[in-house]
Amino acid sequence: MVPGARIIVLGKQGAGKGTQCVRLSHHYVIPHISTGDMLRAAVKLETPLGQEAKRYMDAGELVPDEVLLGMVGDRLAQDDTMDRGFCLDGFPRTVKQAESLDLLLAPLELDVVIDLQVPTELVLERLASRRVCVDCGTNYSTSTPPRVAWICDICGGEVIQRPDDTEAAITRRLALYEKETAPLVSWYERTNRLVGVDGQGSPDDVTDRLVRAVDEHRRPEARGQ
Repeated sequence: MVPGARIIVLGKQGAGKGTQCVRLSHHYVIPHISTGDMLRAAVKLETPLGQEAKRYMDAGELVPDEVLLGMVGDRLAQDDTMDRGFCLDGFPRTVKQAESLDLLLAPLELDVVIDLQVPTELVLERLASRRVCVDCGTNYSTSTPPRVAWICDICGGEVIQRPDDTEAAITRRLALYEKETAPLVSWYERTNRLVGVDGQGSPDDVTDRLVRAVDEHRRPEARGQ
């Protein structure tokens, strides 16, 4: 089996990381690993981890490293990620987490780290209008709602505004990004693994740019060479 790609997509929340990670996972037939999805599932099930994480998420805070590292480490150790690779969405968010991720992956290496670049004013607009299905996680917006009365087109679940998509929580997350996550972009740039990609435009256009960036940086064995 030809190894798949190992990709990280960075960027402000609301830049479209989740949507584009899903698209890349389909293109390269690799798992999409979203720490946000895993945490929200734990919150919905009211597990001890979910109850702890909910306090931070509702306040727009980042979940502590020890919680995320254990969860990500368990997921990366599964057969599908070991055999095929992954598109990692929502982790790492700090240099410390990135260093821990390198240790988790060793002796394997990342193919590319993508910085999905979207202006802050556009991110604010996207997040304020975002709506999400509480059951399956499908995203909608006030400009592209479900067909019927905020009922999910996919599963029939209720479509709501997430508690962490209020203006106050969004502003707090963006401030945390600038303080803790933006230095991560510089760190990956210094280690020659970062590629900046314009995240503006139609989803198809952005995906095309991402695929070109990944293909240019994939390991020779991952390209079947």
